Amino acid sequence: MTQPSFSSLGSALGSCTLVGAGPGDPELLTLKALKAIQNATVLFVDDLVNEAIVAHAAPTARIVHVGKRGGCKSTPQSFIEKLMITAVREGERVVRLKGGDPFIFGRGGEEVEHLQEAGIQVEVVNGITAGLAAVTSLGVPLTHRDHAHGVLFLTGHAKPGDSGPDWRAIAATARTAKLTLVIYMGVSGAQQIEHGLLSGLPDSTPVALIQNASLPTQRHAVTTLAELHTTLVREELGSPCVIVVGDVLQGLLQLQQQETGPAFAWGT
Repeated sequence: MTQPSFSSLGSALGSCTLVGAGPGDPELLTLKALKAIQNATVLFVDDLVNEAIVAHAAPTARIVHVGKRGGCKSTPQSFIEKLMITAVREGERVVRLKGGDPFIFGRGGEEVEHLQEAGIQVEVVNGITAGLAAVTSLGVPLTHRDHAHGVLFLTGHAKPGDSGPDWRAIAATARTAKLTLVIYMGVSGAQQIEHGLLSGLPDSTPVALIQNASLPTQRHAVTTLAELHTTLVREELGSPCVIVVGDVLQGLLQLQQQETGPAFAWGT
């Protein structure tokens, strides 16, 4: 059966925008994202979105917190989608506010599909993803002509019933193609990630662990692949934490080892 078009549902139909709130620092919000937030009549907000960003909403806007965070109690995805569809059909200007970028491990693709199935057009406003903000905060690039010809964004948190990434295959590819690995949601599976990557990457491969990227509470540690899990536990780094693996970190690792020894954690 053909789905109804956006216009055929009536003039009372509202709008829906998926907005990337960026990694946390309010100053990293795009102008387009700011405009969408200010114009919204209802915002469905993820847990990791900084309240200073939510504060840009109009005083009359309704704020609905729909937690989505690994390891914590979360609002079911299907329920969030139903709330969004209902609000649009009631004429609301809906903003779905997500940390980072909606299309990088933000379930934005799933939400767009379900909204389109309901006959609702969706606009997407990109945000700076945490993986990029994390390495930038250390003064390190994701790619470099001498050290990294590309980058892989990966999730360390598998969907229930899914075995997750093949870390052995990823390690082999990363070494052959000279790639930087940026791993989201990898804290709980850090030991497995370390073991799998060591099958194809040297144990001396540099690793950076960045918690709360771009925020005043940011902490990070630089170490080696062989010490990934040990460093994570010792420095008590937890979610949200980005794990970056690759030779783009060589200079940072060498500087740190000269000054402090094998591993060290910083707050910023």
